[in-house]
Amino acid sequence: MDMDSEDLKTLAAEQRRELMAARDVDLDFDFAYQLQLQEAINVSLSMQPSTSTAAPPTPTLLQPQPNSSSANDGISKLADVQTSEILQLEREIDDRRLSELEFRIMRDDLQRRIHDHRVAQEILRMPEDEWQDNGDNFELPFGEGTSKSEDKELFRVYFKGLVENFSPNVFFGGIGVAICDSRDELLFEMRKPFFGNAMNRQCIEFKALIEGLNAAIALDLRRVVFYCDYFPIFQFVTGRWSAKQRKVAALLNQVALLRLKFSFCQPSLVPRNEIKFAFKFAREAMTSQVEKVAETAASRNMYETCAICFEETNFGQIFLVDDCRHRYCVSCMKQHVEVKLLHGIVPKCPHAECNSDLKLDSCSNFLTPKLIDIMKQRIKEASIPVTEKVYCPYPKCSALMSKSEVLEYSKGSFLGAERLGIRKCTKCNCLFCVNCKVPWHCNIACDEYRKRNPNPLEDRKLKTLAETNLWRQCVKCNHMIELAAGCYHITCRCGYEFCYTCGAPWMDKKATCSCKLWDEENILDDDNDDDDNDDDDYESDYETDYDDYYF
Repeated sequence: MDMDSEDLKTLAAEQRRELMAARDVDLDFDFAYQLQLQEAINVSLSMQPSTSTAAPPTPTLLQPQPNSSSANDGISKLADVQTSEILQLEREIDDRRLSELEFRIMRDDLQRRIHDHRVAQEILRMPEDEWQDNGDNFELPFGEGTSKSEDKELFRVYFKGLVENFSPNVFFGGIGVAICDSRDELLFEMRKPFFGNAMNRQCIEFKALIEGLNAAIALDLRRVVFYCDYFPIFQFVTGRWSAKQRKVAALLNQVALLRLKFSFCQPSLVPRNEIKFAFKFAREAMTSQVEKVAETAASRNMYETCAICFEETNFGQIFLVDDCRHRYCVSCMKQHVEVKLLHGIVPKCPHAECNSDLKLDSCSNFLTPKLIDIMKQRIKEASIPVTEKVYCPYPKCSALMSKSEVLEYSKGSFLGAERLGIRKCTKCNCLFCVNCKVPWHCNIACDEYRKRNPNPLEDRKLKTLAETNLWRQCVKCNHMIELAAGCYHITCRCGYEFCYTCGAPWMDKKATCSCKLWDEENILDDDNDDDDNDDDDYESDYETDYDDYYF
């Protein structure tokens, strides 16, 4: 800790001792005054003649007069307030000293990591013959050239500020900062919650940037690039926009002053997915604030109306969609996600015309392990185009892969894999033919294999099963579909619409065939006559292993 902080703490301790001594002297004076007053009253009463047999009670020191003690109480309260303020100052000084010590440790660790990386680079650049001759004697003591290496390295500062409107006058905010080296390895992380009644996105983004620059200064980093995903902040710090609000102007000026302390400090505008860990840290900081409020929600009767079920729900049971910030109760969201997953669809925000995807990390709190695995599979399926999907043909595996992914995985094991069509499963490592979609037919060309096996056993089994159960296959994505209940207008999970009876497509929400729209047997349910009999379309769970089979 520097000398100013040490002197300030010593001065605060001396002032507290003087204040305690002054209060003790004041109490001594008050005691002496009460004693003299008691003696004067006793003398005055003894000089008066007695008029009754019952003498009036004599005041004692155990019964102090209200007027005489009020001034002393005021002085005592003032002394207590001053003492508490001094103690608070001492605690802040101790916290500052601890923070400086932690930053000093991190700075030393950072310098050592930079030195170790430089040593590794020197060894890699050394010729093999030179290493054989002088490798045993090679050394580079820590501290030699470390500052020069730091001056050359360009560090990366990622920052993010998030804000959420909890009520008309109350906001939650979270700040996340991640500092990485030139190789994008995480060196420093920060999570800092904010809570207030006047906060906007620009201000909290600026505060996150200020925290990031202050952390870089504390780590003694001289060359940095700070990355932001918020376009207005980038425009402000590059001087293309001028701040019109007084608060924003003050924060922008603070950023400008901090940038002067670096030898190099430039901004860079990037998409949100390149903000590395900063967005996650900010989310965690804001979530910690929300959880604290949720702990006291029951005692304060803090409830919110769910827009789906219209039930008054405890604030702690409200689910917040990450991207769009729509809010629903956990019970409704759980049912929504389960239905979408079982229908083979990646769940999105249930708000009308909102296409925000639900994050697996957010939904894992209320999903079962089995549904979590299903959601992982659905997300992977959605990320691969239909023409790129390929499944392992081995029944015990059936892993989903993209054609480019499995090709790159197979090139390391086989020469000419792209020409031959041989592939190696990324999960079970078994060999298969990507053209025929069967286990690898060794020493047989694909054309010859198809001539010998015009109707594979698996195809015949699938066709028989589909004909027996009256299944239909989507001609766009090849998923197998079973009509459980509802009308014959089918909407596949890929979005393709067709007639379940004849397979003719639907155009502009209208049928292109003359088949009837429904059958009463599929609409009415005698055993369970409830709202589950709407004209909804249901997909079976058979599509996973049969994507590439046709009728």
